[in-house]
Amino acid sequence: MSSETSPSLSSYGAWVGRTEESTDQIVQTPIRLMQAMLDAADPSELPQCLPPLWHWLYFLPGERQSNIGADGHPRRGGFLPPVTLPRRMWAGGRLGFLRPLRVGEPVRRISRIKSVQEKSGRSGSLVFVTVLHEVSDGQGVAIREEQDIVYRDPPAPGAPAPQPAAVPADGQFSRTIIPDPVLLMRYSALTFNGHRIHYDRSYVMQEEGYPGLVVHGPLIATLLLEELRRTCPGKTVKTFEFKAVSPLFDTASFAVNGRLDGNKARLWASGPQGQLAMQASAEIE
Repeated sequence: MSSETSPSLSSYGAWVGRTEESTDQIVQTPIRLMQAMLDAADPSELPQCLPPLWHWLYFLPGERQSNIGADGHPRRGGFLPPVTLPRRMWAGGRLGFLRPLRVGEPVRRISRIKSVQEKSGRSGSLVFVTVLHEVSDGQGVAIREEQDIVYRDPPAPGAPAPQPAAVPADGQFSRTIIPDPVLLMRYSALTFNGHRIHYDRSYVMQEEGYPGLVVHGPLIATLLLEELRRTCPGKTVKTFEFKAVSPLFDTASFAVNGRLDGNKARLWASGPQGQLAMQASAEIE
């Protein structure tokens, strides 16, 4: 179906169950560059197994330049339904890490559109698309992930900003993050993410009405989980769930926070006014 088509929601049912398969190899270069971007370990000391969430550095969509839309994303249509609402974001996800992926191994990802749902929010119409990804190596499925993508209208001119949610007051660990444009550019490059809201200041402010460059949701989720791993060295992450609550921008620092109770962790990102930006949970063993 052409990306210029504007189907009704009922026609999106044709996309439910649609599958796509990708193959890749867990090569070292993205791991070394991710370590450098995160100021993590010595980039010369590469792990033998892929850290949790770092599989987002693989299976990258190599879309042809001629098929890129005005927002920097691939044009609508193809594997994902051609939802015409202008704003698109990765709203959250749920992951199970069944077995670590070893560096150097070939891997395969099978993706399936699980559901398409229309909702109504404060800013207007919303369409949620949930995609199930299963990442496998030679032993079978190693990561099972549900990804939530939301399409939405921009807020009406002059509409009041929603009341920010309060952050938990019982954090046990916290780290301040400075989301400068170089950090955002490096993460966009690592994930081959062309979405202009993360690096094009004139576009994001003039076309989409944001006050600054938007921090990637997956980057915030990765920073949350990295802070948990830093706090609990030697532990293995078994599950992770996250939900974006409000956007963060390069105009101010933010914090990644958490609390561990037994083998369960609550994690959250807080913005410069103390607002809740992302909430997450994890299980470790």
